[in-house]
Amino acid sequence: MNTGSIINIAVIILLLWFVYSRVRPAKGLKALGTNDFQNVLESTEKRMLIDVREPGEYKTGYISGAKNIPLSQLSGRLGEIPKEKDVFLYCRSGIRSKNAARILLKNGYTGLVHLQGGLSAWSGKLKR
Repeated sequence: MNTGSIINIAVIILLLWFVYSRVRPAKGLKALGTNDFQNVLESTEKRMLIDVREPGEYKTGYISGAKNIPLSQLSGRLGEIPKEKDVFLYCRSGIRSKNAARILLKNGYTGLVHLQGGLSAWSGKLKR
């Protein structure tokens, strides 16, 4: 095997690892489909629902009771999220909410749930 082939294989492996690290589930995060998410959300008393989309996206429609804390601002606004509550996260497709969960997990949060597929999969009503 020549050096060029080895480099190509190494680049492909690194690329695959990067993609996998972005889409893999975060440990300690419960991913729920739309019906389960809604049922668990409604049956949990000590909870906080967070929409991690940007403000312009939030204004187009959000799940009732959601607080808008964009992923881009999350690290600076951790003080607004009580650690003693279960935290429900969602975004448009589910990717940003997974990334938000990783940030929260690194900062000692537990009881994290995210809407698998995000609002794209949501069948419930939205507030505007």
